[in-house]
Amino acid sequence: MIIKTENLSYIYNQGNPFEIKALDNINLEFEEGDFIGLIGHTGSGKSTLVQHFNGLIKPTSGKIFIDGEDITSKEADLKKIRQKVGLVFQYPEHQIFEETVYKDIAFGPANLGLEESEIDRRIRESMELVGLDFKQLKDRSPFELSGGQKRRVAIAGILSMKPKVLVLDEPTAGLDPGGRDEILGEIQELYRKEKITIILVSHSMEDIAKLANKVVVMHKGKVVMEGSTREIFTKVEELERLGLGVPQITYFMREYKRRGHKVRDDILTVEEAKDEILKYLRSNGNA
Repeated sequence: MIIKTENLSYIYNQGNPFEIKALDNINLEFEEGDFIGLIGHTGSGKSTLVQHFNGLIKPTSGKIFIDGEDITSKEADLKKIRQKVGLVFQYPEHQIFEETVYKDIAFGPANLGLEESEIDRRIRESMELVGLDFKQLKDRSPFELSGGQKRRVAIAGILSMKPKVLVLDEPTAGLDPGGRDEILGEIQELYRKEKITIILVSHSMEDIAKLANKVVVMHKGKVVMEGSTREIFTKVEELERLGLGVPQITYFMREYKRRGHKVRDDILTVEEAKDEILKYLRSNGNA
């Protein structure tokens, strides 16, 4: 078990008239190697929850275990925890501050007291993992790069710490379609290569459907649903009652089936839909 929460609650502005219960008795278990999609409306508690995973926020009550260690205990070494759990905030380019790409990515490993050769190796590896050309970009100012490249530099900086868990909070926010697709492709490839645990916070049901194998649904500070991605996205009416939805292609396949076509309606991606429709058409001698 890489992450476990027990009766986790958090209250903002506790004890004054503006207090808000952001998390309400959260009990979750994430296995190592999971790719978890975390969904819910703005204000549902998603970002507050993930900031607990590396000790940025301390719970009002309850416990959090990271790789078996209770990080809420007084003896917890938060520096080590933050090496295990890397958090990439929304608009991660705001995390960039050094004068070159190399120095920015090196900041974390250098603070671990690693030798120069190890730091260099980690920078090269992390840049390769996110699709950045080492020779071409290492001496460039990160502030001169495109939005998508800045995001990848920020993610590379986290990956250079060799985390066991990577948390991505709306990593494509504000990007144009090309930059968005690039980032999602790199995240998908990173998971395929490294098999680290990834938690993706997103408002895009399409992105979650394409990338995640498990989904957690939050509403008003509570976990209201959790399960496999396909299982969660078959609960269309329940999600809609929460003001959420499912991928557009899932809606299309449900309607296609409703009109008399014998196809699966638990389809999550365009690629799955294409295969299912072609299979259906061939079985009817139409393709």
